[in-house]
Amino acid sequence: MIFEHLAEIKNLVTVWIAVMAGVAILCFIVSEITHNYSQVDKLWSLMPIVYSWITVAYSSSLRLIVMAMLVTLWGLRLSYNFSRKGGYNIIPWKGDEDYRWKVMRETPLLKGRFRFGVFNLLFISLYQNILIFLFSSPLLIASMYPDKALNVIDLAATILMITFLITESIADDQLFKFHQIKKYGEKRGELYKESLRKGFLTEGIWKYSRHPNFASEQAIWISFYFFGVAASGQWINLTLTGPLLLVLLFIGSSQLTESISSTKYPEYAAYQKKVPKFLPLKFNRSK
Repeated sequence: MIFEHLAEIKNLVTVWIAVMAGVAILCFIVSEITHNYSQVDKLWSLMPIVYSWITVAYSSSLRLIVMAMLVTLWGLRLSYNFSRKGGYNIIPWKGDEDYRWKVMRETPLLKGRFRFGVFNLLFISLYQNILIFLFSSPLLIASMYPDKALNVIDLAATILMITFLITESIADDQLFKFHQIKKYGEKRGELYKESLRKGFLTEGIWKYSRHPNFASEQAIWISFYFFGVAASGQWINLTLTGPLLLVLLFIGSSQLTESISSTKYPEYAAYQKKVPKFLPLKFNRSK
C-alpha cells in the first residue's frame, strides 16, 4: 500500500510539506500587505520545479531525472508566458494582478476586507499551494521505486507531456499575439481580423476549443500522473487526487472567465454554442 511506502520517504515528504507551508504563508502575508493577490500565480510555474529537483537530490533515478526535466521545461515555458504578460516585476511582489481576482473581490459573497482576507488565506494562498503539491506528487511515488526500470508507460507519458506542452505553447502564443494586436493596434494583414471584430479570439486552434491552453494544462498533469503508475505498477493511487482537483479548478476558472467574457462580448454566447469548452470533439469550419 502507498501508506507503507510513504513511511519510507518520511523525510522527503516532510521537506515538501515544510516548503509548501512556508510558501503559502509567505504568499498570504505579501498579498495582504500589497493587495496584489497574484502571488501564488507568480510561483505556480516554479514550485513544481523546486519539488522536482529536491526529489532528485534526495532519491535520484533516471525516471526522476526525466520527470524533473519535463517539469522544468513546462515551468520555464509557463514562466516566460506569464512574464511577457507583465506578471513578473523586478520588485518580486509587484507585477500585474490576474483580472479575475478583482472581479471576485467585488462579488457580494467576498466583498469586504475581512471576507476576502479569509478567502485569500484558505483558497488563494493555502489551497492553491496544496494543489501544486498534489499534482507534483507523482514524483514522490517515483522516488519510492528508484530501481524500477523505465518502461513503455514512461515513454507514453513523456510523449503526451511534450505534445501538450506544444499545443499549450501554440495556444498561449496565439492568444498573446491577439491581445498585442488588439491593445496596440498592430497591423498584421488579415491576422485575427474576424476575432478583432468580435473582441475575443476565435481563430487558430481557438476555433476548435474555447480554452485550448486550459485543456493542455490539465492534460499535461494527467500525463504526468502516469510516471507514478509506471514506477509503482498501480494504475490507481493517491496521487490521482492532484490532476482530478486540477480539472475541477479549471472548470471553475473557465466558468468565471466565460461569465466575464459573456458580459463584455455580444457574440460570445454563439461561440460557446459552436465550439467545445476543452476537448475538440467536433471541428467546425470557419465561415
